[in-house]
Amino acid sequence: MPVSVISELRMRPAAATREMTWNPGVTARLVITVVVSFMLLVGANLATPLYPHLQTELNLGPMGTTIAFSSYVCSLMVFLLAVGHWSDHIGRRAALVLAVLVSMAGTFVFAYASDLTELCIGRGLQGAGVALATGATAAALRELLPTKPAWASRFTLLASSGGVAFGPFFGGLLAALPGGRTTVFMTQLVLLLIVLIPLGTLQARPAIGIPSAGQRTKALAPRRIGIPREARLHFWMAALVGFLSFAVFGFVLSLAPGYMANAFDLDALWAIGLIAGLPLGVSALSQVVVRGGNYLLPLGLILLGAGTVSLSFSATQGSLPVAVASLAILGLGQGIAFRTAFALCVDAVSTELHAQTVSAIYLVTYLGSAVPVIALGWAVGRFGEAPSIFVFSILCALAGALLASWAIFWLKQSRHFLRVE
Repeated sequence: MPVSVISELRMRPAAATREMTWNPGVTARLVITVVVSFMLLVGANLATPLYPHLQTELNLGPMGTTIAFSSYVCSLMVFLLAVGHWSDHIGRRAALVLAVLVSMAGTFVFAYASDLTELCIGRGLQGAGVALATGATAAALRELLPTKPAWASRFTLLASSGGVAFGPFFGGLLAALPGGRTTVFMTQLVLLLIVLIPLGTLQARPAIGIPSAGQRTKALAPRRIGIPREARLHFWMAALVGFLSFAVFGFVLSLAPGYMANAFDLDALWAIGLIAGLPLGVSALSQVVVRGGNYLLPLGLILLGAGTVSLSFSATQGSLPVAVASLAILGLGQGIAFRTAFALCVDAVSTELHAQTVSAIYLVTYLGSAVPVIALGWAVGRFGEAPSIFVFSILCALAGALLASWAIFWLKQSRHFLRVE
């Protein structure tokens, strides 16, 4: 590791060295930051099309599959709260370097995992890496584009959502090569190493809050998460929309690949990955492209619920075109609903409470990818796949309808309903 990175991790000014460094412009720094975030999210979602084979290879079962998937989410939540602010004190570049190294370790463990415990360790390390990069990436992009905050948000969204959407498809393509799972993750390991070279050698900008010698441990301690009093309704709307939408996405990324592979006799892993990544890609695109008033919030919730039920129905009927359309609809609904609810909440709080509020929203949101998905995995093992998924889809649709009704009433009462974004 370059001496300058080690100095940043120790929160001390870097001493003059003869190491090779370069000082790129804003455009190159933007590209590096986006590519790092994109590659970390790709790596975290490479396993999606592999879960059906992992169930057989390691004798996981539905419950084991959901536990392996949720270990990434749980790790991401814990480390997002614990280390999400570290880049303020060690610097954006150092935080991203650390994130890549941790993710590389997780990728290696997952590549050679021989049981559920090792899978969870690998996924947990990947979650820790993404958590380290999440705050650093968003902050770095804001600092690189100080007069264009909207573009900074768009780049952040495209890097994260694009990586999540592309990961399953990329994993399916690589899995067709000799070596299977090992080839998939060792290729990712090489790509992360290639990304690490320009990242680790560029001249980093100083951290915004380097603590004094006696305050370093305190600066890195986890921050308190709280709900802003002036925007509690806004917060709970955004958090519950996030919880519901990530519960659906958690199902799409864990149990759905195997379920749809059996329902439609899909053998090609690239096809399974493409189907799994479709709703995430549509969601990312909709958040960037679709614009309109806050009526998009209830509309998106209705589309999310309808798409989930339609997906379950299409699988029982063996209709692949309906399944693909359902995935696109639920992705569109999730994208416009979550973006609208998130924007309403962030706009309602002061700048000082922005980071705290966002962290709290994502804490509840990521719980949706863990608790309901683990419960669904247990239900599949107890009651069977088709009935459990059908009940899950009905419950998601009912939750979406209730949230949509609340959103319409709340937005009308607060005179937000016709505001154009």
